[in-house]
Parts: sequence; C-alpha cells; structure tokens
Amino acid sequence: MRKLLQTLLLTVLFSWAQAASAILSLELTRGVSGAIPIAMVPFATPVDPPPQDVSGIIARDLQNSGRFKVFGRSQLSSFPSDIRDVKANYFRNLGADYAVIGKVENKGLNQYQVTMQIIDMYRAREQAEIVLSKKLTVSGYELRALAHHFSDLIYEKLVGVRGIFSTKLAYVVINHSPNGRTRYSLEVSDQDGYNPRSLLTSREPIMSPNWSPNGKQIAYVSFENRHAAIYLQDVATGSRHVLSEFKGINGAPAWSPDGRKMAVVLSKSGAPNIYIMDIGTKQLVPITQDFYINTEPAWTADGKSLIFTSNRSGGPQLYQVNLNTKQVSRLSYDGDYNARAAITPRGKTLAMIHRVNGVYHIATLDLDTGTTRVLGTSSGDSASPSMAPNNSMILYDMVYHGRNMLAMVSADGSVQLVLPPRNGEAQDPAWSPFLT
Repeated sequence: MRKLLQTLLLTVLFSWAQAASAILSLELTRGVSGAIPIAMVPFATPVDPPPQDVSGIIARDLQNSGRFKVFGRSQLSSFPSDIRDVKANYFRNLGADYAVIGKVENKGLNQYQVTMQIIDMYRAREQAEIVLSKKLTVSGYELRALAHHFSDLIYEKLVGVRGIFSTKLAYVVINHSPNGRTRYSLEVSDQDGYNPRSLLTSREPIMSPNWSPNGKQIAYVSFENRHAAIYLQDVATGSRHVLSEFKGINGAPAWSPDGRKMAVVLSKSGAPNIYIMDIGTKQLVPITQDFYINTEPAWTADGKSLIFTSNRSGGPQLYQVNLNTKQVSRLSYDGDYNARAAITPRGKTLAMIHRVNGVYHIATLDLDTGTTRVLGTSSGDSASPSMAPNNSMILYDMVYHGRNMLAMVSADGSVQLVLPPRNGEAQDPAWSPFLT
C-alpha cells in the first residue's frame, strides 16, 4: 500500500517507521508569472561585517515566496542606502517597480541598528517615494530573525497578505547509523529551514507533531516506552508531560482553536475512534463510536466541528462531525482515496491527500462548492499536508528519487519549493501559527 494508507493502518498496528532528516534550505522550483519586480539593494554595513547578511536573507525570502522577481547584487550597479541617492530612472529602466534599501550600523556590545525602506519608483512621477520605513536595534544573535520580520513587512505591504517568514516548522527526523540503529528526532526550524534544533531524540518512532494555537507547545506521539503515548512539550524550555497513554492507540493529536482541548484517536474500547480531551482535566468525550477506522481529526476554524478520515464508505474519505449533534456527513467524493485534512485558518478550504492513477498528490477541497483541485505535486507520493497560517502555502512531504523530503506548494499550485535534506529523509511536517 502507498504511504498514507500505511500511516492509517500502521497507527492501528502501533508501529511506524519512515526515514527523515534535518532540513537544509528552501529552493524555489516554480514561481508565479507576473511576480512583483523588486530590487533588493545590499544594505550598507560597517567595516566589520555583522554576523548575518540581513539584506541577503530578505532577498532569499522574497525570491522563495515565488511572489517577487528579485533583482539582487549581481544584477545591480547602483547601491544606494539613502533615499537621496536613489535614481528612480535607473531602477525603472532595470524593470523594478520597487527597491528595498537600508543600512546596518554597529552600536557596540553586539548591538546593531538596522534601517529598512521600501521605495516605490512609480508613486511619484518625477522621483521615488518611501512607502515603508523601519528602524530597529537588535543583538547580533537576532539579526536573522529581524531579517525575516522585515521580509514579513515587505510581503504584507506589497502583496496585501501577512507574511510567514517568521513562522516555524516542526518535523520528524530519522537517521540510520552504520551499525543498523535508527534514531528518531523531533525538530523545529525556521520557516526557511535554518536553525534546526531537536526537541526530542529517541530510538523509538515519533510522529504527528501538532502546534498549539499560540505556538508555545507541540503535541506529538512517541513510542519511547514501547507503546504509543501523546506528549505535550514546551518549545522554549523543552519541558514536557504525558497527555494520553491509554492501552492501545494514542494518536493524531489536534489542538482546538482555543487551545483548551485536544482531539485524539484512541482504541481503548476496541476500534480506533475520535475523542476530545480537556487538556486541563483530561476528561474525555467520545465523538465517534463505531467499528470503522476513524483517524486524523482536524478542527474547523469555528471549533464547532471536526473533519476526519474514515473507511466507513470502503476506502479512506473525509467526513465532518458536528460536535453538538454528533451528526456525520461525507465531504470528499472525487476519487477513491482522500485523507489527512489540513484546514485553512479561514476555514473555507482544506488541503488533503488525493490519489490520482495510483500516485498520492496534495489537493485542495473547497468546502462551499465541493470542488477538488490537484496541485500538481507529481514528483512522487505526497503526504502530511500542513497549512501556512496565512493560507498561502501548504507544507508536505514527498517521495523524490526514493527518498522523503519536505516541500511547499501554494494554495493555487503556482508556486513550488523543496527543502533538500542533508542526510536521509524528512517527513511528517507541521507549520506553526503566527508567532509574536
């Protein structure tokens, strides 16, 4: 069976073993036509360069978004850092509608003051005009985070949607050593794959990471004591505790939108069914009570329903259950395999795994019209979709040349990126919410 069906069945059988690896960096493979042309002028820096290339990070962020055509250092011959030195005709002739200029000043004691300005070359007829200006002072250790913050501001100003460059990714890493031992690790990295750090390392499988709505905790399944248990772990401190360790399956944790409850899959009464647990009291409420395989719950944005995968119609399909009435309705009809729903924060569209001619793709399902749209993720079997908090991108894992790696695709399929692995393979990713 293919990878996602294995995930469903292996959860039932309490075993899971797919290879994964740490992330290297994003690589754009397809961008939108008509992307916004923008000149990213290298920031003026002190004689002693800062520990991070702020303008270079911003340039990569914008380029990798697929929404910008970036003119970088190699395409430029003019490098202004002050609006008074900007020659609008130069950038217009280059083909840039906007330019980003700035400077990094060393304030001593590892403190840097960074100035960033967005210049519109067409706002004023005769000269360029500043449309956004920011100046912040941070430590050298915070320069990369500041660069992502500036990228968010640029994206929101010019695209009209909040940027996701300051968000985080969680994913499972699995390394196979020469002596035949396998090491599993839960890692968190920046959205562009940099700064990976391990939250947990184990010789037993780890799976199903899921961010809390405030981004401070991650729920996941660990088999470290030779049976499945759901843990909650603080991302900043690393402290953790067991949420659920009933006999049998403890799987597929999903936070409620208010962060107070957790939808989980348990088999303590026989077949795998979906329950809602109050995180504070650990009180359980059964949501499905039958003999089908019911798994992979996902909350709707209003917190009033769950969307889940079930084989009650024969093969895996998506269903919605009203939490007040417990009434179940089928959502997916196009094709014989639809599973692993990931719902956009706005709640109008969900991402899912959809099988086409024996190959698993990322697809979207419009909840108003019931329309399925395959996003063209055809490099290999795709699984584990997770929506960006601004609804623009879907994070997933895919098989490529026999290996698993993480990838991203825009919700309209026009932008695709991959995150090449360093060693081994990567899978089971989860995208964080917006982080303050």
